[in-house]
Amino acid sequence: MWRIDGDEPKPLATSVLPAEKDLHEFLKRDPSLLGDRLLVIGSEVITPYGPRLDLLAIDVDGNLHLLELKRDKTPREVVAQVLDYGSWASTLSRDDIIDIATKHLDQPFEAAFEDVFGSAPPDELNGELSLTIVAAELDASSERIVNYLREFGVPVNAVFFAYLEDDNRRYLARSWLAASDEETAAAPKGSKKSKRAPWNQIDWYVSYGGGRNWADARRFNFIAAGGGRFYSQTMRSLPEGARVWVNLPGTGYVAVGRTLSAASRWIDARVKVGGAWVQLAEQDLESQPHARFDHPDDEQAEWVVPVEWLDARPESDAYWEKGMFASQHSACKLRQEFTLERLATHFDIDSDGE
Repeated sequence: MWRIDGDEPKPLATSVLPAEKDLHEFLKRDPSLLGDRLLVIGSEVITPYGPRLDLLAIDVDGNLHLLELKRDKTPREVVAQVLDYGSWASTLSRDDIIDIATKHLDQPFEAAFEDVFGSAPPDELNGELSLTIVAAELDASSERIVNYLREFGVPVNAVFFAYLEDDNRRYLARSWLAASDEETAAAPKGSKKSKRAPWNQIDWYVSYGGGRNWADARRFNFIAAGGGRFYSQTMRSLPEGARVWVNLPGTGYVAVGRTLSAASRWIDARVKVGGAWVQLAEQDLESQPHARFDHPDDEQAEWVVPVEWLDARPESDAYWEKGMFASQHSACKLRQEFTLERLATHFDIDSDGE
């Protein structure tokens, strides 16, 4: 790094950080110093083997990032340490990760995740692993060891930060040993503990949007989707007897109910109103049917699932909390414990399916 004085470039001299713990605090507060958006979910994380991992972070895809500062360790020590931590972290289940995050964060993990990435966490956590050695300086021996390991697919890298001062201003300059686009083989999968949120075989998420009128669905006891394979296919996958939680995209959850049959095309759909089955197409709806309602192509047509509402509320009473699950799919399995717990409480529904 150079400063331009007139026509003469003046190199800025690097110096040693006043304390390497400062670098730990910098990364703890702002892990984007590494170049990617990350959420720190643990600092000085206790491991089963005694030593503490400096920082544990997670990315938007739910992959873990282990950050170990070199401090005064020898190259052999720091590499052995980060590999040991990796062998432990690769076995962490989804529940293990959320437990670690809960101890570190001052809000629920799901809410903190949405704050950083703008979406709820994925169903699977810890699908892949990244091991990073963080150093104020990087010696030749560390470079050789890390490069050698990467050749064999170990997901390890090293980054060092140069500290500079100039006219009472302080700077950090970052350099990676290997570029981010230099791929390595996938990390070992470790144990068989579940890294994906379990599904209780009961609950399904339903997105009711696309210009559809919620008042009609609430009054005539149905959910619907269509207008393309992406939308119609998932609605048609809903089984009879499923418990569905209905979200109005951009608004919130408005209902919970049980499906009374599999999906049928709009022109054939029957719904249960006042204890009697009636033809939906013959009812007086607030919204006008669209062309897709009687489209000859199954994938483009509107598909309807009759529902018995356990609790269905107007759009003005929609419920949403930061970190809750949402999806573009018309229907999918609802696995996220955070969302299910809050919905069960809000709608006063037992979480065991009753």
